[in-house]
Amino acid sequence: MPASEIEDRIVELRGLRFRIREAGDPRQPAVVLLHHLGGDADGWDEVARALSDRFRTIALDQRGHGRSARAPVYSFEEMRDDVAALADRVGLVRFSLIGHSMGGTVGFLVAQRWPERVEALVIEDTPPPRGASLPEPPAEPPGPVPFDWPLARAIVRQLNAPDPKYWEELSAIRARTLIIGGGATSPIPQDSLVEVARRIPRARLRTIEGAGHLVHATRPAEFAALVRPFLLGESA
Repeated sequence: MPASEIEDRIVELRGLRFRIREAGDPRQPAVVLLHHLGGDADGWDEVARALSDRFRTIALDQRGHGRSARAPVYSFEEMRDDVAALADRVGLVRFSLIGHSMGGTVGFLVAQRWPERVEALVIEDTPPPRGASLPEPPAEPPGPVPFDWPLARAIVRQLNAPDPKYWEELSAIRARTLIIGGGATSPIPQDSLVEVARRIPRARLRTIEGAGHLVHATRPAEFAALVRPFLLGESA
């Protein structure tokens, strides 16, 4: 397909139906894009267009989001395994990952579990969960939400009481890693990103000051200017 064209399709992964949005030549190196809680694959369209002349981009509606299935179980580990199943389904032996917020945590877990498969890892403004005191969401959503509500409850539980291995196994990541912080206007403690970069052997941290948490949405050109050369193996 032409580099600028983005196409939807439905694939079956682990017995569930998922929507993906693809751009670029399937013969080019692949990049899988993972969105934040409440987002969907469409949020990566501008990034996909910036990369698809040199990469095959595959943005996933993660379980419980967008047009993907509402699932019986939600966890970061289930989402991790969905990514591996996606890679197998579309024929990716090695691939790169870009993950934002919730999708960034999933990206860390994929790169920890299958270090031999992840070529490069881009994490947007998130460390792995370390423990929090977030109130548990109510049993029913307060109004319409663009995702399956039990997902929010499951993710909050993991944010409050995460597996310590999320941090302990950062050193197992072998992929070239770029962490992009949103600076002082982000609600994410930027010193946590510094620590993540120190723990991953081949990591570097870059900050787009003033971008906030939604870096690729608020500063798309600057985000692409960091990510594109990094994925191509050039300086970033």
